[in-house]
Amino acid sequence: MTIYQEAADRIWHARLSGTPCAPIRDLLGDSDVDGAYRVQEINTARRLEESRIVGAKIGLTSKVVQTQLGVHQPDYGLLFADMDVLNGGTVAWSELHQPKVEAEIAFIMGRDILQADASSGEVLAAIECVVPALEIVGSRIAGWDIRITDTIADNASSSHFVLGPSARRVTKVDMLNCGMVLSLNGEERSKGQGRACLGSPVSALIWLARTMAAQGRPLQAGQVVLSGALGPMVAVNPGDRCVAHIEGLGEISVDFGETSA
Repeated sequence: MTIYQEAADRIWHARLSGTPCAPIRDLLGDSDVDGAYRVQEINTARRLEESRIVGAKIGLTSKVVQTQLGVHQPDYGLLFADMDVLNGGTVAWSELHQPKVEAEIAFIMGRDILQADASSGEVLAAIECVVPALEIVGSRIAGWDIRITDTIADNASSSHFVLGPSARRVTKVDMLNCGMVLSLNGEERSKGQGRACLGSPVSALIWLARTMAAQGRPLQAGQVVLSGALGPMVAVNPGDRCVAHIEGLGEISVDFGETSA
C-alpha cells in the first residue's frame, strides 16, 4: 500500500464513521501538495460511485490563512450533487464533520473552459451568472488540526453548499466592494467584502479555471464554482440557523438539524 492510499483510507474511514482522524501529514509531510492532490483523487474516484461532480470550490483565498499554512496560492476541491442543499433548507447534522459556515459569491458557468492558459477575458465571458452562496465546510481531521496537505487531501475541507435564488450578471455586482454580513441565530458573526477573496472573486475563478484545465478536469457549462469566503468562517451547532446577506445579491439561509435522539 502506498502512503497516498493509506492517507486516503484514513480520511475515507473518518468520513464514513463520523470519527475524525489524525492529520495525514505524518504520511505526506506538510509541503507535498502534489501528493495531497493524489490522495484527493483516490477518494474522488470513490465519491463518483455515490454521486457526480457538479462544480468546484476554491479554498485558502485569504492571505492571512495562506500565511498561517505556509502557502502562497489557493487550493481546490470538488463539489458533488449530494452536497447541494436548497436555500432555506435543513442539512442533517449526521452528515456533517466539525462544521463551520462561510458566505461566498458563487459563479454558474455558461461555457466550458478547456485551456490551461485561458485569458481573463475568456473566463469572464464564460460566466453565466453569479449568486450568493453559503459553504458549509467540514474536516475529517480531528480538531481542525490541518496544514496544507491535510486540507487538500480532505477535498479542501468541503462538506455542503447552498446557492441563493437571486442570480445576477457579473457586470451588475461590485465584486470588490460588495459587503457581506453573516448572522447565526440572529446575531451578527462574520462580515467582509468581495476583495477579501484573493483580491476579487473573479481572480479566484481565473486561477481555478486555469488550474482545473491543467489538471484535466476543466470547468464545464452549468457547473458551480464557490469562489472563497468573504469573511471569517463561523462554527455551528445543532439547531442553528444561518442567514447571510451579500450586497447586490440578496439573502441566503440554511438550518442545521438537531442531533439524533
